Amino acid sequence: MKLILPKPGRYVVAVSGGLDSICLLDLLASRPEYELIVAHFDHGMRRGSKDDLKFVASLAAQYGLPFVSSRVELGASASEADARTKRYRFLRQTRKQAAAVAILTAHHQDDRLETLVINLIRGTGRHGVSSIGISKDIKRPLLNVSRKELEAYASAHTLVWREDPTNDSDQYLRNYIRHHILPKISDSDKADLVQLMNRQVELNAQIDSLAMRFIDQKDLSKLSLKALNQLSYKESRDLVSVWLRRNELFSFNRTTIERLTVAAKTKRAGTLINVYGKTNVKVGKDFLALYNTER
Repeated sequence: MKLILPKPGRYVVAVSGGLDSICLLDLLASRPEYELIVAHFDHGMRRGSKDDLKFVASLAAQYGLPFVSSRVELGASASEADARTKRYRFLRQTRKQAAAVAILTAHHQDDRLETLVINLIRGTGRHGVSSIGISKDIKRPLLNVSRKELEAYASAHTLVWREDPTNDSDQYLRNYIRHHILPKISDSDKADLVQLMNRQVELNAQIDSLAMRFIDQKDLSKLSLKALNQLSYKESRDLVSVWLRRNELFSFNRTTIERLTVAAKTKRAGTLINVYGKTNVKVGKDFLALYNTER
C-alpha cells in the first residue's frame, strides 16, 4: 500500500470502529516513531453506537494506547454536515489538549472519489474537484489506498471491525454513489480521476493563496464587502467559497454561494442567509459575517 506517512511524533487517531479506521490504527500502532492517542466520537445518531464506543475503547487497550471519547445526542435526523462539525470540534480539542502534531483520519481513495461525485452534483466548483485533502492539522495516510486494498489487509491480518448498518441504505447519497456509480468506473478511469484531483489540489492552493490577500487574517469570521466589490462577479463567488472554507465550512452548494454573492454585491444589509444547519451569514454595512455558527 502507498501510505502517506506523517513525520514522527504524537498524533490523535480518529477511530470509528469501521474497517478503514481499524486498518489505519493497526498499520501505525506497530511503528515506534508514532505516539498515538485513539479518539472516538459518538454522534448519537443511531442505535448501537454506544457499542462502537466500547469496542474502540477495548481495542485501544489491546494496543496499549490511551483512549479519549465524547458522545452527543444528535438524533437520527441530524445532517452529515452537523455531525462532521461536532466530530472535528472534538478531534481538534483533543489534539490541543494532547499537544499532538495533527489528527489522523482514515479517509481513503474511494472516499475521495465518492466526495468528488457528491461535489459535482452539488456544484461546489473547483474545490469540489480536488475533494478530500490534507492540511496542517489533519493528515490522511490512506488517501492513495483503495477500499479493496484495505479489505485485503484486514483479511490478511485477521482484523475485526464493526459495520455501520446505515451504510447499506441507498437513501443516503454517498451510499448510492458507493453502491451504484463507483462500481461502474474501471480501475484505470479511477486512477485518472485521482490524478485529476491531485493536479487540482495544487492549482487550488495557488488560487487560494491569491484569494487570501482579500481576507482579513486577523478576523476570519468577516469578509469585507469592499474587497468583494473590487472583483468581478465570478471572482467574488470564488472568494466567498474560499472564505467559507477557511472557516471550516464545507457542505454548502452553488445556490448558497450565488445568494451570498448577490446579497454582498447589492449590499442588502441585515439579510441573513443560511449556509447549512445552524450556520448563517449576515450581510452588514461593510462585511459579510458568520452569525449564530456552532464551530
